[in-house]
Amino acid sequence: MNNLAIRLTLVIPFYEQLIVGGWNQIAPRSFYDNFPTVDLNPPFSDHLSHDFGGATLGIALLLGIALVKPKTHYVVPAALAFSIWQVPHFFYHLFNTEPPTVAQTILLNVANAFVAILGLVPVLLAILRDRRQAGATAGAA
Repeated sequence: MNNLAIRLTLVIPFYEQLIVGGWNQIAPRSFYDNFPTVDLNPPFSDHLSHDFGGATLGIALLLGIALVKPKTHYVVPAALAFSIWQVPHFFYHLFNTEPPTVAQTILLNVANAFVAILGLVPVLLAILRDRRQAGATAGAA
């Protein structure tokens, strides 16, 4: 059950990174023009978009490995790599982006907060699983 919970918390970050990274690598201008709120932070940079896409795909690779093999030594670095950019990303949008409507502002901040927190959950679950297993092993000895 613990591995299932860890995998479930990795699924959304994995697919989010895969889609966003792939879209930025394949069609950066389309991403800039069509992904909600991105065009609110001009100017467009093809170079930056490709770099961001590559880095995002790298994080997707780490998350994919952790998803397939939810061992702590894969889960923690993958989830922290995701969180190292996702948590500051949340705060950037919270304080710097002004979408055209209040509803868009709320939606953006709630979605970014959810994703930022979701990136930290697999770390907590992996640590708790390892502590439970260590306690069970110590208790059996």
